[in-house]
Amino acid sequence: MSERITVGQLYTGINTPNLLSRSKQGDLSTTPERPFAQVLEDNLLKLSNHAAKRLEQRGIELKSEQMQQIGTALDKAAAKGAKESLILMQDLAFIVNVKNRTVVTAMDSESMKNNVFTQIDSAVIIS
Repeated sequence: MSERITVGQLYTGINTPNLLSRSKQGDLSTTPERPFAQVLEDNLLKLSNHAAKRLEQRGIELKSEQMQQIGTALDKAAAKGAKESLILMQDLAFIVNVKNRTVVTAMDSESMKNNVFTQIDSAVIIS
C-alpha cells in the first residue's frame, strides 16, 4: 500500500487495464457515410429474401410513401401486441414479422385469390 492514488486515476501503479486504451477499429472516420434518409429507411422496414423475390416476380414496386404506410401499420400492430401480421393495402397483401419489422412475403391481387393466410395473429387494413 505504498503506492499513491492521484485524482482521476482509478488504478494504482504504472500499468492500466487495456479497457482504458482506445482501439483504432472504433474510429468513426473510417466508416463510410450514408445519407440520413437511407439509414432511416433501413431502420423503418426490411424485406426478407423471399419477399424481395416475390416482389420482383410479381412486378410489385413499393414507393417510399407505401413503405411509410406499412411502417405506420406495423407501429399500430406492435402497440396491440401483434407478432405476425397481415397488412392489406389497396390490391397488395404483406405478411410481416412485427418484432423484426421484416416483410416475410408479398402478394398482388392475383396471388391473393383463393388463398388462406395462416400463422398470423392480426390484420391491418390500410385504406
